[in-house]
Amino acid sequence: MGGLARQCEENGADVIELNFSCPNMMDEVLGSAIGQNPELVERFTAAARRGAKIPILAKLTPNVDAMSPAAEAAMRGGASGVSAINTIKSVMEINPHTYISSPAVHGMSAVGGYSGNVVRPIALRFISEMGRNPALSDMYISGMGGVETWVDALEFLLMGARSIQITTAVMQYGYRIIDDLKSGLNYYLKEKGIKNVREIVGEGLEFVSESTDALERDTIVYPKFDRNACIGCGRCEISCFDGGHQAIRLNENRRPILDLKRCVGCHLCVLVCPMEAILSSGKRVAKKNKKECYEELDSS
Repeated sequence: MGGLARQCEENGADVIELNFSCPNMMDEVLGSAIGQNPELVERFTAAARRGAKIPILAKLTPNVDAMSPAAEAAMRGGASGVSAINTIKSVMEINPHTYISSPAVHGMSAVGGYSGNVVRPIALRFISEMGRNPALSDMYISGMGGVETWVDALEFLLMGARSIQITTAVMQYGYRIIDDLKSGLNYYLKEKGIKNVREIVGEGLEFVSESTDALERDTIVYPKFDRNACIGCGRCEISCFDGGHQAIRLNENRRPILDLKRCVGCHLCVLVCPMEAILSSGKRVAKKNKKECYEELDSS
């Protein structure tokens, strides 16, 4: 492996990325099988480091409970940083007539790597995990996984990534999205008065916790209804009723009425309203004062 790394450097490579994460390898000791074993990550990274002086990134697998052990192992092995995430092991598109999942070859399919915008929340979870790890505070992170727009890229930067990689979206939309991403991010930085993109790296980490125990639970925000914008479709009532709370009913004019005793402030109704006539901007109050809060919001 050191010899291969040396050849990459001799032939002009600027960076070497070690693939410890592809779930589609045919050999059991390649790809994600390495990334799931910190000892192997350290060993293979060290082997590559012995052959090259240029930066080396260990590309880690999301098919683990936590990514930090593999990232720490990569650093011990001499990696300059890590890149994350690679694709997620998945089964998809099972044909209702043949019962075969996709993609299929001669009537047989296999578990494979899934990518695209849908994996972005998972990628951000792992990036934030490593970004909050004190043992990895000096580690370079190259983030990827579902980036399509400048807003997506910004999320990775805020979680601690120092660079962004894009593949699936380029395949789908072409290289022009890179120009859109750069211009959108530049407009955002100018609007915020930020001179260098490095200033926002990791700025969102302090607001993320691994456990929901960090969340304050003694107050509640009730949804606020704009009944003039409401068209009476009833989606809020249906979603709340079938979602388990039964806190919304429609009056004789098909306008939503909130049952204070049942509402838990989940704001599912906000998400499903097609007219954006339900808002999350209500006043936050202590749960013991929720009646006063409801009366105030209902009269506004």
